[in-house]
Amino acid sequence: MLKKNVLFLLLISILFIACDPTTTEEFPEAPENPATPKFQDLLLSTDKAAYNPGETVHFSLETTALPSGAKVRYKYLYDEIETVDLTETHWQWTPPANDFRGYMAEVFSLVNGVEKIHATTGIDVSSNWTKFPRYGFLTDFGNLSQERIDEVLDNLNKYHINGLQYYDWLGKHHQPLTMNGNVPATSWQDISNKEVVFSTVDKYIKGGHERNIRSTFYNLIYGAWENAENDGVKKEWYIFNDNTHINRDYHPLSSPFLSNIYLLDPSNSEWQVYAINETKKVYQFLDFDGFHMDQLGNRKDPRYTYQGKDLILANTYQPFIEAFQTAIPDKINVLNAVSQYGQQGIAAAPTPFLYTEVWTPYDRYNDLATIIKQNNVLSNYQKNTVLAAYMNYNLANNPGYFNTASVLMTNAVIFAFGGAHIELGEHMLGKEYFPRNNLQMKEDLKKALINYYDFLTAYQNLLRDGGNFNTVTINSIDHKLSLEPWPALTGKVAYFGKLFSDKQVIHFINLTNAISLEWRDNDGVQPPPVVIEDAKISLSFTETVQKIWIASPDFAGGIARSLNFKQVGTKVSFRLPELQYWNMLVVEF
Repeated sequence: MLKKNVLFLLLISILFIACDPTTTEEFPEAPENPATPKFQDLLLSTDKAAYNPGETVHFSLETTALPSGAKVRYKYLYDEIETVDLTETHWQWTPPANDFRGYMAEVFSLVNGVEKIHATTGIDVSSNWTKFPRYGFLTDFGNLSQERIDEVLDNLNKYHINGLQYYDWLGKHHQPLTMNGNVPATSWQDISNKEVVFSTVDKYIKGGHERNIRSTFYNLIYGAWENAENDGVKKEWYIFNDNTHINRDYHPLSSPFLSNIYLLDPSNSEWQVYAINETKKVYQFLDFDGFHMDQLGNRKDPRYTYQGKDLILANTYQPFIEAFQTAIPDKINVLNAVSQYGQQGIAAAPTPFLYTEVWTPYDRYNDLATIIKQNNVLSNYQKNTVLAAYMNYNLANNPGYFNTASVLMTNAVIFAFGGAHIELGEHMLGKEYFPRNNLQMKEDLKKALINYYDFLTAYQNLLRDGGNFNTVTINSIDHKLSLEPWPALTGKVAYFGKLFSDKQVIHFINLTNAISLEWRDNDGVQPPPVVIEDAKISLSFTETVQKIWIASPDFAGGIARSLNFKQVGTKVSFRLPELQYWNMLVVEF
């Protein structure tokens, strides 16, 4: 009887082991990884935000003494291009001549046989900034000193911002450049009654160009001030709320604003000619690189032309852009799709990238990903996306600080899905009225964002240059990660894949500690995620794996680190060294 019981228990044990999904037969044991590099986090900066192929990069390491035995290593993704000894804190390097490439420079030394990373930075080699737009903004065009202008531009250069939107630089919306006879006025008042100095705008444009930062001027595509008829605007060009052309559509503004903004029909050919001529005047005197076009979104209630015809504004954007591109072919045009309104026509027009101002109902992390994916489809995967997504919106009503955790989590989602976030100028954006600057960045956010923009730049060829989002099957062997495929869920680590011809990329977004999935975090209460360390992972993968590496803007300056792995059949096991906000895992095959 005893023997039978022992045999029965043995049989049960064998069956249990065979059915257990965490056994080593089903999931080979994840091998140990090399030691994680230590990170010092010195500031390594470049003289320009981006470089043309063949152009030399000038580096500056912010330190009083060069680390002992310091070297600098240049990499394209994981692959090392060159490593040289460092003898001074300023040096130069000429990247390979390939166009539209991202690189990383890593300053390091060996300490007791373990690498210590002292500083890193991203490098963008692109002949056209609109391929990988990293968009910022400017709002203050008063009587600024050259020192202040350089200070602002140098700070934005640290984040590799390669395009700037000049917000409310203009005089009247229907006459953006205020003239004094046949020459520009020395200064004028913008619509909020702030002084704009011509020379300040001009110096910003020129200073930006010296750093390979391009400039676009902001304006509505259909705005006119009161009494615009005195400047040649015709009543037949306006948009009306009725079909008897009595009540003009307008955007109401109160003091200190100088005028309401009255709306004109973008598809009206005479208004197009008028607006083009005024824009040519801008380009004649200011070397802007393009026109950042704005709209006011879906007006919802019926709108009419002067002739009483129904007007669907979304249908007017493409012909307006096309008219401008035909008339001024050497400048770019980008139009804001407010909550995606009119994006289909905008994407079909000659726009080099797509820009979406994100409002309700796009309130969750998943919605940010959805917008980027929609824009990919609408542009036949030819145009990248910039999102205007204003953080900590209610908090920004009063002086204070941005919530570091919510800003980094939102950027992690936007960047991982291939978008960029317009958020940096003289201050960080918390409101759609760009000059509003109640909220400031804490020092930890400033430093973290430099790492995030380095990461966006260095790995742009995986984040924003092809590949197809796909489904992957992964498991947490030791249950340290509560994994769920995207879309995001609170209490989970969301993951999704992106497949290239020889690489499988997997992104991990850590929402384990999140109390909300609303990216805006209106009141700034999102807590930072708890760091998860040494998690054993199993991946189902049919190809023969050659290499696995990981990179994260949250650790070791974003460097690419090789992971040990074991493959048995279609099962690949490895260890995730750590995860805070966002990790990018790359499986090469």
